[in-house]
Amino acid sequence: MSESINTANNLRNKVAIVGVGESDIGKVPGMSGLGLNAQAARRALDDAGLKVSDIDGVLTAYSFTEPYFMLGSVICEYLGIQPRYNASMVVGGASPAVMLKHAAEAIAAGQCHTVLVCAGENRATGQSRDQAVNVLLAVGHPYFERPYGGSIPGFYAMIARRHMEKFGTTEEQLASVAVTARQHALLHPNAHMKKAITLDDVMNSKPIADPLKMLDCCLLSDAGGAFIVTSAERAKDLRSAPAYLAGIGEFHTHEHLMCAPSLTEFGARQSGKAAYSMAGLGPSDIDVAQLYDCFSIVPVIELEELGFCAPGEGGLYYQEGHARIGGTMPVNTHGGMLSHAHAGAAGGLFGIVEGVRQLRGGLGPRQVEGAEVALVHNEGGILSSHCTLILTKDKR
Repeated sequence: MSESINTANNLRNKVAIVGVGESDIGKVPGMSGLGLNAQAARRALDDAGLKVSDIDGVLTAYSFTEPYFMLGSVICEYLGIQPRYNASMVVGGASPAVMLKHAAEAIAAGQCHTVLVCAGENRATGQSRDQAVNVLLAVGHPYFERPYGGSIPGFYAMIARRHMEKFGTTEEQLASVAVTARQHALLHPNAHMKKAITLDDVMNSKPIADPLKMLDCCLLSDAGGAFIVTSAERAKDLRSAPAYLAGIGEFHTHEHLMCAPSLTEFGARQSGKAAYSMAGLGPSDIDVAQLYDCFSIVPVIELEELGFCAPGEGGLYYQEGHARIGGTMPVNTHGGMLSHAHAGAAGGLFGIVEGVRQLRGGLGPRQVEGAEVALVHNEGGILSSHCTLILTKDKR
């Protein structure tokens, strides 16, 4: 039944991202989560050549460091915006891509004209170590998982172990994901991580949840990101080159890992299929991909489900260098959540920011030559909720 529901096809080339911005990143002790969002929003507005008064829609996600129930309304209040369209969305790490879909739908329906999407938290300095650990423990089912001590790293480790047993994926291949991310982050002037790492560094880093080690795990950063969406017609008249939304799709399989239909097959295949269908494109048309990488196993699975390699070959794709800048199809050219930044929903949002920047060009040594089509994939929960989007330099 889900494949017959395809009403979103009218979104193709209807909207564009016209401004992107990111806050200062790393440890920024003088900034609250709201401040990081505001800084990123201001930079996105400047990038687009727009004023706060031009925004009539605002979407944001959630925060573990800010004590607000209606976070979307608080963001509007903080920025001085009184929009016609506003919401806070909680789809875990998939929230930024899903928010883009909602923004596109709202604009296409005439509910608003220009939507600010932002997310971010001060996770590095705005919470204690105990609070950070409590967040890692909060995802499991409250009755059937959490009482037994499950954690976010532990659940992803179960997925990694199953992938290794089914396909022969190795710890060295997972380590190559982290090394590639760090190599790319070193080319980004605003990345959290500034020091090179080797395969041995990853393999010898502190064990977290077998087989995952410290450097297989995402960062905890102070960071905020933002992008601005408007109609394709209006986009042509703004300051920066637009990135057109060619296709987008989402799919949700479970919330708790105990209810997942599989430990090796998730919803990226279906969300990717919807995005490819809307765009009229396929995996071979993608020049650069920004894949959610909260743990090193995740982009391995996403590469496979999104059709960039066969099942079981995602680890080899990294190990053989295909994901590097200059490789077959570069992945996470900004460094991803493993090395650029991760702060709640902002982690996936930075993939959208980087996708837009790659299409605009001019990124120096991290620029993918001739990039005209970018794919971004966000996932939330424990590979629970998926949203895939395809951006193009020009309308197709």
